[in-house]
Amino acid sequence: MTPAQTRPRTLMFVVNNPAFFLSHRLPLALAAQAAGYAVHVATMGGESVTRIEALGMTHHNVPMTRSGKQPLQELGTIVALRRLFKQVRPDVVHLVTIKPVLYGGIAARLAGVPGMVAAISGLGFIFMQGGVRARIVRAIVARLYRVALGHPNSRVIFQNQSDRGMLAQLGAIRDDQVVMIRGAGVELSDFAAAPPPPAPPVVVTMAARLLIDKGVREYVEAARLLRERGVPVRMRLAGNPDPGNPASITDDEVAAWRAQGDVECLGERDDIPALYADSHIVALPSYREGLPKALLEAAAAGRAVVTTDVPGCRDAIEPDVTGVLVPVKDAASLADTIGQLAQDETMRTSMGLAGRALAEQAFDVREVAGKHVHVYDMLCEAAGR
Repeated sequence: MTPAQTRPRTLMFVVNNPAFFLSHRLPLALAAQAAGYAVHVATMGGESVTRIEALGMTHHNVPMTRSGKQPLQELGTIVALRRLFKQVRPDVVHLVTIKPVLYGGIAARLAGVPGMVAAISGLGFIFMQGGVRARIVRAIVARLYRVALGHPNSRVIFQNQSDRGMLAQLGAIRDDQVVMIRGAGVELSDFAAAPPPPAPPVVVTMAARLLIDKGVREYVEAARLLRERGVPVRMRLAGNPDPGNPASITDDEVAAWRAQGDVECLGERDDIPALYADSHIVALPSYREGLPKALLEAAAAGRAVVTTDVPGCRDAIEPDVTGVLVPVKDAASLADTIGQLAQDETMRTSMGLAGRALAEQAFDVREVAGKHVHVYDMLCEAAGR
């Protein structure tokens, strides 16, 4: 046998942030390890790198900016990824989030990587903006997607039909590439789905990065309206600003919210199961998502959901069964719906039970991980590995 035939299959994840890899893709990597893959992870640096290495995965630091405002730096990322792929010679690269998909897809083709997986978990804020500049940037990004996703032995994993339709309309994907998987899965055993605490007050929790397009401002405005109406709710907001993101809420704005007292600003939390266990309702008034993990976890926790009628969010619930959809960017409707659910314990309980059933049926991380490993295997077999 040749060395290429005797060495284990090698899988490399490319993700912008090591903490995001741990929170959103670790179960897939562990499943691949269990299936015999040598797993490499390429991200920016960060505190989470040591944990990745402790799990027996090889980590590689990749220069990757957050803003994308320096063309030479962006080109440098593509060059660095091509060099890394040539050095490690992975059989399959799994590209996660927008920049890794665009830059990693181009680098994978240049380096001759045998197989490629691109995970489309939302198309980013540029596809939600209007104006001439946004149209120009969208045209550039569309061309990048066509190049990045043009790998002949590849699969593109979508979490909702809207993103699939948009990239198909751009001519960026082939039908034979498409795989539909509803999110990255949830470890159901982490969520007890226990009965919520006594009410009133009804506790409402939003857990997300503090970005404008997550609907954070609408959530805070809804909290103000509910307080003015005297509705007995506690509105909690878990998450921090993301300074590298152009859509980030500012620290000053968060400080002002704390001073006003309409919402409890909890900061970054790593105890989401406990946070949801102490809640009655989970809210996410986002403008667009891939398939938000916050809502998959809300279903696993057995909590009623209020979210927006937009791609990704609507795909994460069964409308009027596990949760309620409200119009996007509409704080008044958000407040009305939260207020109605706050006063209807029977409906909250019913939606919570239905949400847990949905999670067990569609969001179990073991099944999701198994589907991903099957994709890796197919690509390796097609490449003769």
